[in-house]
Amino acid sequence: MRLFQRLAVIALAIFILFFPVAAQAASSSSIRAGKIDLEEIGKDFSGQTLIGAEFGDANLELANFSNADLRGAVFNGAQLIKANLQGADFTNGLAYLVDFTGADLRDAVLVEAIIKRSHFEEADITGADFTDAVLDGEQVRKLCARAAGVNSKTGVETRESLGCR
Repeated sequence: MRLFQRLAVIALAIFILFFPVAAQAASSSSIRAGKIDLEEIGKDFSGQTLIGAEFGDANLELANFSNADLRGAVFNGAQLIKANLQGADFTNGLAYLVDFTGADLRDAVLVEAIIKRSHFEEADITGADFTDAVLDGEQVRKLCARAAGVNSKTGVETRESLGCR
């Protein structure tokens, strides 16, 4: 039996030596919409379960994600301009380089989400819960200037969840 194991290890080593596997690097730009089309302007996703869905570089302007389950979803490079995310659960989600301009994030749960290099100009964040979310410092300052309300699902104040002073 030991001889067989040693021969198997030697055969594997020879195979790897002569037939190396190419390494593939991953980056946020390599994330693409899996099952989701890249052009979803105004589409209604309300109330849907979209756990782990990928919306990389998608144009989701005016899309309706109200009360959707977006836990672990990825929105890298997406346009969520004037999108409705009211009451959506984006816990553990990833939003890198996302434009949330004018988006409705009222009562949304963004707990432990990573939201870097994204913009929230004119977004309504009343009652949104950003507990332990990772945001750029400048965005936190801008959000704190208008943060108000309490999330109806988590009971957490928006200002508290952002760490506003």
